[in-house]
Amino acid sequence: MIIALLMGRKGSKGFPGKNLHIVLGQPLAYYPMKAARGCPEIDRIFISTDDERLMELALKNGIKIIKRPPELCTDAALGEHVYLHAYNYIKEQNRHCKIELVVLLMCNAATITSETISDGIRILRNNPDYDSAVTVTMLNMWSPLRARKIGDDGLLKPFVPLDAFGDPKKLNCDRDSQGDVWFADMGVSVVRPKCLEGLEYGLLPQKWMGQKIYPLKQWGGLDIDYEWQVPQAEFWLKKHGIVEADNKNK
Repeated sequence: MIIALLMGRKGSKGFPGKNLHIVLGQPLAYYPMKAARGCPEIDRIFISTDDERLMELALKNGIKIIKRPPELCTDAALGEHVYLHAYNYIKEQNRHCKIELVVLLMCNAATITSETISDGIRILRNNPDYDSAVTVTMLNMWSPLRARKIGDDGLLKPFVPLDAFGDPKKLNCDRDSQGDVWFADMGVSVVRPKCLEGLEYGLLPQKWMGQKIYPLKQWGGLDIDYEWQVPQAEFWLKKHGIVEADNKNK
């Protein structure tokens, strides 16, 4: 059995109500739900949430509800623990079924298609030594070489010591100078159950991905945390064939 598991809560402070913000005529969370529903390999879909409106949207889309406990609804709660709680609940409720793979989705990440999820499942089935397959976006302008932090004196400092990249005399400001920089964009993480059952062995920052992580390359992927990111998601969706007029007719 392959399950999909969405995560979303109602307590966002940076962008209140983001999971239900209307994007091209539909709530943001509709898009990862739609991608999961359209993936033929997925057998059952669940959502972990404390948001009654998200629950309503999920039920309309045939998605089963897992009520997230209060201790996992705080700003301090880690996503990996939310996923683990929901996975353990599903496993307990489906003892007669063996879970082959878990498709992890986020309600604020619309940049995902059913086809990409299927690709991730295929990759893991063909490569039993891989732990996961996750969507990644190339963002060379965000190279760690370019990252800065504000020091105690109020001035900008390198976020990572420059000698960590080699001889500082040979470094330059060109955004491509360190090679391509790939970020997990939170579109989807297709993982083996062992990744959730053994979180302590996973690589930071997203331990649920395990250690042998296959990149599902795409462009422009992101999970929305601020309202100014909405136009980027809309641009991505339009480029992938989603238009507002289509949504209004559904």
